[in-house]
Amino acid sequence: MHIHKYEKLWLIFGVGSLILFLVILAIGAFYKEIHPPSHMDTIDPKNVQEHESFKEENLGLRQVGENEYIVNVLSSGFYYDLGKDENDKAVNTIRIPVGAKVLFQTTSTDVVHGFQIAGTNVNMMVEPGHISTLETVMQKPGTYTLLCNEYCGSGHHYMAATVEVFEP
Repeated sequence: MHIHKYEKLWLIFGVGSLILFLVILAIGAFYKEIHPPSHMDTIDPKNVQEHESFKEENLGLRQVGENEYIVNVLSSGFYYDLGKDENDKAVNTIRIPVGAKVLFQTTSTDVVHGFQIAGTNVNMMVEPGHISTLETVMQKPGTYTLLCNEYCGSGHHYMAATVEVFEP
């Protein structure tokens, strides 16, 4: 069977591109630990407070072990609900010690939102009816912006909070 030299070149280019794509995908998944968010857990978007994680007293940052934390966030209407502080004011900044293992859990009560902590590997799509989770280790100290990266309406650009990773 004779294959023209240009067909051989295209075959080599196509197979090479496929191998390069798979290598890039493997580096992202195994080295950078970037995974698609879990959509295994579902929730009634009109009744999220019935779920233990999204009750008002459980929103925000909670320490669950030595250097292990859970951050429960309710995303809705151009706002990340991170709970309230001791003065009953809305929390807009959470502080996490460097090297801490953090499980982020979030859901939406209205429309699709984004949940990205710029400069980290935390990046999820938040859909009504689903609980998005992502576990990570905050390795670099600094001040990061939690922002919505899915256009969610006219006040989309106001949807932000701050995450401070500090040296203990």
